[in-house]
Amino acid sequence: MNTDILVSEVGPRDGLQSIAAIMPLAAKKAWIDAEAAAGVREIEVGSFVPAKLLPQLADTAELVAHALTIPGLTVAVLVPNARGAEAAMAAGAHKLTLPLSVSETHSLANLRRTHDQVIAEARAIADMVRAQPKANRPHFEGSLSTVFGCTLEGAIPDAQIARLAASLMDAGCDEVGLSDTTGYADPAAVKRMIALVRNVVGDAALTGIHLHNTRGLGLANVLAALDAGLTTIDSSLGGIGGCPFAPGASGNIVTEDLVFMLQSMGLRTGIDLNALLAVRDIVKDALPGEPLYGFTPDAGLPLGFVPETASKEYA
Repeated sequence: MNTDILVSEVGPRDGLQSIAAIMPLAAKKAWIDAEAAAGVREIEVGSFVPAKLLPQLADTAELVAHALTIPGLTVAVLVPNARGAEAAMAAGAHKLTLPLSVSETHSLANLRRTHDQVIAEARAIADMVRAQPKANRPHFEGSLSTVFGCTLEGAIPDAQIARLAASLMDAGCDEVGLSDTTGYADPAAVKRMIALVRNVVGDAALTGIHLHNTRGLGLANVLAALDAGLTTIDSSLGGIGGCPFAPGASGNIVTEDLVFMLQSMGLRTGIDLNALLAVRDIVKDALPGEPLYGFTPDAGLPLGFVPETASKEYA
């Protein structure tokens, strides 16, 4: 197991796009500033989708511009297609993630595109990335969505998943990621899927995973991913968003609980946990009435627990 773990905060994108309320731009900036100050090194600040589809994320370009002023922060965005990627690159984002649902039924419902059409978008994005000066090229990730199962199709055949992972890399992605879009994953499935995809793309091209806590297995699945050698874990402050699909369940893994677990295990995150816990107040004030999840914020830190402080090595 690696000792240095990258916690990638996705709340400003996956969290906010999944709730009805629209957080004011000033509050979003304050959230990003506070998390970065606490030592979070990568934040997915939004998505370049039409504002009429996701008005919650209409200010993504402004957020990218703001986040780029923060030293040491990797500014990540989701892009649904080549047009979105073009806007993201014009804004200066460091990392682009293109979702490819391994369930074609879900892909058609979510992106209105077949697998072949999404792969064509990936190829077009890769061409645009390569056209940039080398120093300015964003990192390009293809995310395998619904990889642990789909609410529309159920389990997806391994051969189909392997084929699509290979297609993304052949199209020019720098890496692929795994996404438990529906909250179906369990620890055994996580280890099996990592082995399946790595056998196709290689160890270096699979480092991150996006997990949900829909049925309470989020952190157990993180442990399985860590045991399998992954080093980047997505999470959302307060567990907001993530389409939980289960009454009373949080969707995304709670960043505060994730960081507590990692630090309890002696793993390095570079994050000041006390400073991270204080960020909840910003989100709570900006989203009154929106439930925030997390056991660590409610229970507090154990007596004698010495949290890691934000490390300047990562800045």
